[in-house]
Order: sequence, then structure tokens, then C-alpha cells
Amino acid sequence: MHWMLTGIGQTIAQYLNREEEGYEPFTPSDPEALRAVLRPGDVLLVEGNNHISGVIKYLTQSTWSHAALYVGPIGERTTADGESLVLVEANLGQGVVGSPLSKYLSYHTRICRPIGLTDDDCARVCTYAAERIGFDYDVKNIFDLLRYLFPLPVPQRWRRRMMALGSGHPTRIICSALIAQAFDHVRYPILLRIARLNSKTARRDILEIRHSPLYAPRDFDISPYFALVKPTVEKGFDYRRMAWAHLPHTHEAVPEAACDAPSIVPAH
Repeated sequence: MHWMLTGIGQTIAQYLNREEEGYEPFTPSDPEALRAVLRPGDVLLVEGNNHISGVIKYLTQSTWSHAALYVGPIGERTTADGESLVLVEANLGQGVVGSPLSKYLSYHTRICRPIGLTDDDCARVCTYAAERIGFDYDVKNIFDLLRYLFPLPVPQRWRRRMMALGSGHPTRIICSALIAQAFDHVRYPILLRIARLNSKTARRDILEIRHSPLYAPRDFDISPYFALVKPTVEKGFDYRRMAWAHLPHTHEAVPEAACDAPSIVPAH
């Protein structure tokens, strides 16, 4: 019976992981800028393009459907092409794996950086995640998987709970829960402190999220304890050097005086 449930679960997982045709991100990453800006401890949010991504984005009302933790080179592990594995993530049907950054260069991504995390705690967070490479992603609970096949209208209060996938075994975790557990290992917060919430509903939901695998990628985006890092801005953005399709391109910066003096059109 065990092998039958696992086989069915793997089949469903393969379907959910199938990419949807025609995906084109509105703002794909700048590969060079992304590589230059990422630091160990950064959470990389991804707008996925497979079947399960669409469901997760609906359930969380968010652009982001996946999260990976940037830890830097994981020992000497590389891809077949020799690229270093620098991300730790939990993938449906695969479990916790190390991945190269190139995997997400063509996707819409966002970097969330923990504010004030010490070097020692950052190393502990990265080590915690990397040590879990090889853990399973539970596909035995067919009923959990089936809920992703039928994205029917769901009341808002139930959407977060529908993301709970699998039996809850400690070695079978979803992408956001893995990263949340790594930060919890050093007592770094993700969501607001309970004491600051006046809403009983919000208080109950956050308590439930903290004690279950219900973290979602958007939680790092909306967290007041993570800074949003935009590679093009960090790299040094100068709007005066942009090349516009309908105007001749020039590398000469516009004089500051020209910006300070407004153009006045005389009245007729």
C-alpha cells in the first residue's frame, strides 16, 4: 500500500510541476546584478510558472509561489556543467536540494534580506538549511495533493490552511517552512510579534503559522524584519543613462543644472 500511494503521489507531483506554456515574466532578473548582490542568508522569492505555482499564488494572493535560501557555495557541489550549487530549496517530488542560481535567472524574482542578522547567526541559518539537503518532500498524502488539482474558490480564512502539504513528518517539509525553520533556529522573527496585534483573527492565524508548516513565500516579502533588495538599484542605477527605443542613446549624463531649472512655457 505504501508503494502504491507513493507512486500515485509522484505522478500527481510530476503533473503539478509541469511548466505552463507561454510564461514570460514582466521583469526578468538581471543575471549579473543578481549574482553580484546576493549574500548568504538572503531569501530569493520566485514567481513560478508551473501548475502548482498558480494555485499557491491564488491561495496566498501573492506574486510569489516559491522561496529558496541563498547560502553561497555548498562545499564543492556543482552541476554537471560545473556551476556551484548556492541555493537550498525544497521542491515538490524531490525534497530538499541544492541548486545553482542560473535556475531562476529567467524568472521574476525578489531578494528579501534579514535586517541586522549577525555573521555567526547567518552562518548557522545557512548551515541548518544545507544540512537538510536530502530530506524528503512528502507525497504520500494523496488528499493533500488532490487539493492542488482542483483550485476551486476557497474562503480566505481557509486558504492558508490548504497549503499544508503532507504528513508533517520532520524530514518532509515545504519550501517556505524549511527557510522559516532555519531562521527560527537562531530566533530570528519573520512575522509581527503577537503582542503588537489587536486583531484576534490575525493573532490566531500567526500563532497557527508559527507552529505548523504554513509559512508562505509572501511572508518574507511582507515581513517588517526583511529588507527588499533590488539588484539594479544596488548596482547603481542612473535613469539618465537609459536607452529609450524612440530616442537616440547617449552615455552623457544630463547636467544637474538642466534638472534644477524648470522649463517655463509663456502664456498666450
